[in-house]
Amino acid sequence: MIDDLGEVVPLREPASRVVSLVPSLTEAVEVSAPGRLAGATDYCTHPVDLDVPRVGGSKYPDVDKVLELEPDLVLANSEENRPEDVERLRANGVPVWVMEASATVPGALASIRRILTQAYDLTEPDWLVEAEEVWRETLPERFRAVVPVWRKPWIVLGRDTFGGDVLHRVGIGNVYAEHEERYPRPKLDELQARFAAGDANLLVLPDEPYEFTADDGPEAFPGAKHVLVSGRYLTWYGPSLVEAHSHLTRLVL
Repeated sequence: MIDDLGEVVPLREPASRVVSLVPSLTEAVEVSAPGRLAGATDYCTHPVDLDVPRVGGSKYPDVDKVLELEPDLVLANSEENRPEDVERLRANGVPVWVMEASATVPGALASIRRILTQAYDLTEPDWLVEAEEVWRETLPERFRAVVPVWRKPWIVLGRDTFGGDVLHRVGIGNVYAEHEERYPRPKLDELQARFAAGDANLLVLPDEPYEFTADDGPEAFPGAKHVLVSGRYLTWYGPSLVEAHSHLTRLVL
């Protein structure tokens, strides 16, 4: 088997003791193949009743804890996990499947299908088929949005991001979609100027990775229309995509 980055994943049989270093993959594999997770990160909050050993954060996992769990497979992501951690696991004989940080919903779902059908030897789960169906079409654009994911400094969604494609498909364009960087760091006055000039008419504020709230975020953009959204609906590429579509679609109605 070959992962998304072209690396060999030397599994001799379907994975049965898996450590996931990616919250959205944790949810996807546990929902699709319950009981095969041997460990997950501290940020793996779904399924909400998940009860497995924790191995630290996604960006800085405790590799020794991962090795102690003796997994037959570790799941990682090219954007969320550090190459040095992946290499150390492989150097210790642990197969690692690295999912590429997809820029589109179909691309992410295709990657998950490969993990589930090849590494787990499963048939396509119902949630995956439904997610592909509901995200197949793209709604006409009704809003142009600025989408911060952090403040102090301000960081926004730029080009080729999964979250940007999610919004695009429900009719919300990204003002910074053509920026040369995937996560630009514009100054606040530049962001405010986008609204003043009419380039943007919607502020989308997710609750992760930065937890924007009604009192933390909107006040920086007086008079701008804003919506608070679940970061899980915006950036997770698992079963939550099914409910995310109807939730986000209501934002443009």
